[in-house]
Amino acid sequence: MERMEQGAGASGAVLAGRAGEVDGAADVGYQPIEDYALIGDGVTAALVGRDGSIDWACFPRFDSPSAFARVLDAGGGGHWRLAPVAPCTATRRYLPDTNILATTFTTAEGAVEILDFMPPRYQGADMLVLGDSAIVRLVRGLRGAVALRCHFAPRFDYARARATWRTQPGVGVRAARGGRESLTLHTPVPLAVDAERGAATGDSTVRAGEEVTFLLTYRERSTLLWHSDTATTAARLLEQTAAYWRAWIGRCAYAGPYREMVRRGALTLKLLDYAPTGAIVAAATTSLPEAIGGRRNWDYRYSWLRDTAFTLYALYGLGYRREGEAFLDWIVEVARGDPARLQALYGVAGEREIAEHELPHLEGYRGSRPVRIGNGAYDQRQLDIYGEVLDCAFLFHKHGGAISGELWDFLRAVVDHVCTVWTEPDQGIWEVRSGPRHFVYSKALCWVAVDRGITLARRCGLPADLDRWQAVYDAIREELLREGYNAEIGAFTQAYGVRELDAAALALPLRKVIPATDPRMASTIDRIVAGLSEDGLLHRYAAEDVDDGVGGGEGVFLMCSFWLVECYALLGRLDEARALFERLLGYANDVGLYAEELDPETGHHLGNFPQAFTHVALINAALTLDRARIAPAGPPPTVAG
Repeated sequence: MERMEQGAGASGAVLAGRAGEVDGAADVGYQPIEDYALIGDGVTAALVGRDGSIDWACFPRFDSPSAFARVLDAGGGGHWRLAPVAPCTATRRYLPDTNILATTFTTAEGAVEILDFMPPRYQGADMLVLGDSAIVRLVRGLRGAVALRCHFAPRFDYARARATWRTQPGVGVRAARGGRESLTLHTPVPLAVDAERGAATGDSTVRAGEEVTFLLTYRERSTLLWHSDTATTAARLLEQTAAYWRAWIGRCAYAGPYREMVRRGALTLKLLDYAPTGAIVAAATTSLPEAIGGRRNWDYRYSWLRDTAFTLYALYGLGYRREGEAFLDWIVEVARGDPARLQALYGVAGEREIAEHELPHLEGYRGSRPVRIGNGAYDQRQLDIYGEVLDCAFLFHKHGGAISGELWDFLRAVVDHVCTVWTEPDQGIWEVRSGPRHFVYSKALCWVAVDRGITLARRCGLPADLDRWQAVYDAIREELLREGYNAEIGAFTQAYGVRELDAAALALPLRKVIPATDPRMASTIDRIVAGLSEDGLLHRYAAEDVDDGVGGGEGVFLMCSFWLVECYALLGRLDEARALFERLLGYANDVGLYAEELDPETGHHLGNFPQAFTHVALINAALTLDRARIAPAGPPPTVAG
C-alpha cells in the first residue's frame, strides 16, 4: 500500500493542510473522500471540499433528505462552491480547538482565507440563531486581489425536487421547495439566478484586508427571512461558535502523547452528536462506497447503540461524563424500560423503523450504485448491544456517575433478558445479511453484560438475582472458551464451528473478556495479523471466504487496525504498537479526519465520512498507549478454562 502523506507526527505536531491544486471555479467532478472536511451544528452537518465546494448537507437533521449531494452525483446532486476563478492552491486547517474550517486559496494574484462553520444550535440563550440551521462562509483577503465566484445550486429532497427562486438586490437570494423548506443565501455580492439551471452565480474581487460574508439560513417552512447586516451577524456568530467549541474541548482531561490528534478526534465525535437526544450518528453521510463500483454502500446517519457506546468509552476516557448520562437517559426512554424493545439502531430522535430504500436517480460516488437511504439492519438481532449498554453504564459509574433507581431497573432487566437469549444466534457486529450464526463477539458481549451487571450490583448494593446471573456468567464463559476458540488454527474464530478469522476478536481483551496475554488470545492476535492483514493493515474478515449476504470487496478496516495497536500495547509490544499507531496517523487527511476504510492499493479513504468508529478507536489506542507507557504490561496471567 502506498502511504499517503502524514497528517500528524508522532508527537502530535500541528495539523496543517497539505497544499493541493484546485482548478479555479471549474467543476472537477468527484473529489477524493479524504478531500472533505466536516462542519456541523449539533443537529446536522455538511462536507466542505478542498476545492471550496459544499457537496453534502441535509436539513433539518443528519438523516433528513439532502439539499446538497454532489458527493453522490457530480452532475445533478447539488452543491455550493465558493472559490477563486483562477487556478489556485488550497491549504486547510481547523482554527485551534474548534470545528471552524479555514481554507487558504492562493492564486498568482493574491490569497484569501475562507472560514466555514455552522453555529451550534444548543449552546445557550444568548446564541444568535437564524432559521433552523445556518452555514457561514466568511472570506478574508490576505494578500493582493483574488477574483472569487459563488455558485449556489441546491437540490432539495436528494435532488428530486425543483426549487423556486426569489431575489432581493443587495441582500441575497432564496431557493424554496414549495412551502416546505427554504434556503436563503444572504450576501452583499450580486447574484444572478438562472432558474432553468437551478443556480445563482456571482463574482466578486476580495483585496487584502477586506471581508465578504455569505450566510446561508435554512428554514423548515419557507417563510421569507432577510438579514440586512450580514457582516455584523456573521462576526457575532464566528465569535460565539469559537467560544462554544473551545469551552467544550477545554473539558478534555487528556494530556498524554498524540494530544492534538486525540483532541481533534473528540471534536469530530462531538460533531456527530445529535444534541437534542444525545444520540451519536455513525457517520455524517450515506452510501460512500467501501469499494469503488461496489454494492457495499450503506446509510450511516443513524444512531447505533454499539457505535454510541464505543464513542462514550472514548469520551469517558477523556473526562466527558455528561454525554454518557444523556445517552443512558435516551436509551431508557427509547426502550420504554423494556430490554426486549432494544434494537441495534435508531433514528436520532428515537425512531424505531428505518426502512431501507434505493435512489436510482443518483449515480453514486464515482458510479458506485446503489445509493441507499435508511438501513435494513434496524430490525436485525444483534446480541452484543446488551453488553455495550451495560459496559457504558459501568463506565458511567466508574467515572463518578450515580446509578439511579430507574436506570438500575432497566439495566437489571437487560441482564435478565440476556440470561434468557444469550444461547440464540444473531447477525453479529458486522450485520451480515445472510443467516444468523453463533458469533463469538456476540457471545462475548453477552458475557460482558452479565459481568458488568454483577459488578454494579455488588459495588452499589443494588437488588439483583445474583445466583442466576453468576450461573449464566459461568456458562457463557465456559462455552465461549470451548466453542469460540479453535485449537487447530490457534485462534478465536468468527463464529462457533468455523475456521474463518474475524478482527472483532481483537476487541475481546479491550472489553476485559480475556487478557491479551492469555496464550489463546496472544495466538489469536498473531493469527489475525497473518490471515487478515494487507501491508500491515487489517481487513475485518476475508470477505471472499465469508458468506455475509452482500458480496464484493472492501478496503482495510481502520478501526480494526487501531484495535491491533491496543492489543500490541497490552501484550507489552510497545515498539510495534507505537509504530503501527504512528503509521495509522499518517492516513488521516490534512485536517485529521478518517473514513471507515482505506483502499489497500492506493491508501485513499473509502466508506462513509467521517466515521465515528475510526476516531473512537484512535482515541482509545492513544489512551492505551499512554497507560502502557506509565505502567508497562506485566507477566501473562493464569486464566481458567
